[in-house]
Amino acid sequence: REGGSRPTAGWDDLAGRTPGQRNPATALAAERARQTRMAVVGPVTERWAPEQAGPVHENWQLAAPIGPATDLWALGALLFRAVQGHAPYPEESTAELVQIVCAEPPAFAEECGPLRPVVESLLRQDPTERIDFEELSGWLRSLVRSAPEPEAGLHVISAPPVETGRLPIVRRRGELVRRRRAGLPAHHGRHKRGRAETDRSPRSLGRTLLLLILLAMAGAVAYAMFFMPKSDTSGAGTADRTGAAGEASQAPPAKSPDAGGEPRPDRSSPEPAPGTSRTAGGSTEPQSNVADGFTLRKDAEGFRVAVAEGWNRTPRNGSGQVVYGKGDFELIVVPGRDRASEFGDDPMTYQRDSEPELASYRASSWATSSGLKTIEVGGRTMAEGQFTWTGAGGELYVRNVAILIDGRYHVVQVRGPEAERDQVTRLFEQASATYQYTR
Repeated sequence: REGGSRPTAGWDDLAGRTPGQRNPATALAAERARQTRMAVVGPVTERWAPEQAGPVHENWQLAAPIGPATDLWALGALLFRAVQGHAPYPEESTAELVQIVCAEPPAFAEECGPLRPVVESLLRQDPTERIDFEELSGWLRSLVRSAPEPEAGLHVISAPPVETGRLPIVRRRGELVRRRRAGLPAHHGRHKRGRAETDRSPRSLGRTLLLLILLAMAGAVAYAMFFMPKSDTSGAGTADRTGAAGEASQAPPAKSPDAGGEPRPDRSSPEPAPGTSRTAGGSTEPQSNVADGFTLRKDAEGFRVAVAEGWNRTPRNGSGQVVYGKGDFELIVVPGRDRASEFGDDPMTYQRDSEPELASYRASSWATSSGLKTIEVGGRTMAEGQFTWTGAGGELYVRNVAILIDGRYHVVQVRGPEAERDQVTRLFEQASATYQYTR
């Protein structure tokens, strides 16, 4: 080439000299990549193996590499979710998930049956201790060979035998068309001839429908005139109303002795109205805005709340709690025990940091919270939240609300098993919606 100039590089030469994609070169770049992945992936256990979720340390290049063992972790988490019905770790927050994956083992695969050793081997935190693909394939083949044959069960219906005499007869379309065009009846010889259908116009149908409506209205008017009771304007109707013993009752029925529950000579105490009853520590009131299966109780401690029917009341204890309960469910009511002057006037801060009823949540090593919100209705400020922690009887699901009324905190809390979230929510909604301080 003239002048000794170097040849211009082509696309292939540039592509050959371009360095390929590399892993992060510094610890800062690795941590940035980890934070970006947390924002993109989200709280999904299958996507966060311990080697992916671990924080970046000074010797980050010596950490366990991401490889086939990471895919085995994802397979184990997927099998756990499919059989157990939930993830092996809590998935409310990505930050909490990546911390707990590296710090604690997964939940027990109690319902996985023969798959339990496979799932537990796949979910080991150390990637070098997980089984490899060949060992996994052998375990799965042995499980398939030893699996019993499925039973047919009682709901299997056998197909009836084929009867050739009941099969449809194939007709020739051309012959039927020719018979119609010629004006001849198109009935097949083996079918009975039906009656000729008379065409009715829409106008005649409308007249028939209007006539039926008029007849129904006339019948309703006649029934009202002849069978319904007539109002008596002369005042004789009041004199005709007598009691069960034949005595005249001049007062309205709602204020009569039998309906009002006032004392009579033959009774020492008034009868409660229908739908009400007395219980220890308070009384029930008429069911106005309470759902079926609940009773509005007026407690002797100065509050009114809706409680499920058949629940027992425990008197106020040393912590100022009034407890209603039955089985594994509890309704805890604290009517104005703590003052805002001592704990501050922010219900959310009181619920999160100071409320004694949530002390077990704050002390538990495996606890979650969600749905935290502050509500202001009718001059009242309240804080509401959902909490879970592991207690003596297993994992608990708790709905809690702290209400600030006249400088004091009132607490309404419902506890129940984690598996009964819907029932706990139903009990809490009735209690929190009907709670009223009566002093």
